[in-house]
Amino acid sequence: MENVGGAGAGAGAGAGTVTATDTPSLPPNMTIYINNLNEKIKIDELKKSLNAVFSQFGKILEVLAFKTLKHKGQAWVIFEDVSSASEALKRMQGFPFYEKPMRIQFAKTKSDIVAKADGTFVPRERRKKHDERADRKKREHHHDGNHAGGGLSAAHGGAYGATPPLSQLPLGVAKMPEAPAPPNNILFVQNLPTETTPMMLQMLFCQYTGFKEVRMVETKPGIAFVEYGDEVQSTVAMQGLHGFKITPQNPMHVTYAKK
Repeated sequence: MENVGGAGAGAGAGAGTVTATDTPSLPPNMTIYINNLNEKIKIDELKKSLNAVFSQFGKILEVLAFKTLKHKGQAWVIFEDVSSASEALKRMQGFPFYEKPMRIQFAKTKSDIVAKADGTFVPRERRKKHDERADRKKREHHHDGNHAGGGLSAAHGGAYGATPPLSQLPLGVAKMPEAPAPPNNILFVQNLPTETTPMMLQMLFCQYTGFKEVRMVETKPGIAFVEYGDEVQSTVAMQGLHGFKITPQNPMHVTYAKK
């Protein structure tokens, strides 16, 4: 388990639920601690969603969340640099994530992955013997052992939701239409990464007044339709989220849907 800490304690020592108001300010570092997360969300889905919403601020080394009771509703996001972590904390404080506002602060202790990188890592006693045995075994078998420690597993592509009427589907998904669709209450979202789920998009678009639903098309990955109450509300959302990066390589392209 990673050695990272929330406001009250390290992740390996029972980080409790903390609010922004009862916690002293901690110095900026590369790891942010998040609590007040929805405990009903499965760990794998939680980590993928956190990676999706935080990767816009910079390279993420690792996302940590644990199944243990004392760590429920909590997670740690480890960035490559302090500036990315600082921007993420500032911009995402209170963000409605799975219907609950996130509470974010800097982690109290340095994460293992960062400590290993800067040479200050010291293994905890309870796992020291295990680490030594693993290292010895690797040396005996001349195994490289350089595994990607911070990578997230390949995300499931199972998009779901009602398929919009054929009249709303653009003729050429890969190409922008020559004549843009006139303003209306439905947005057409393109250039989505394969790991995108309807819930991820809902968390982004429900910030804007009038949000109704997200529809993804299983046979056409990388696109989605988002419906609002009227065209004024959809326009505000489009202006706010056009270019938003779910991953560094995937800035969303948001336009009005063709009807």
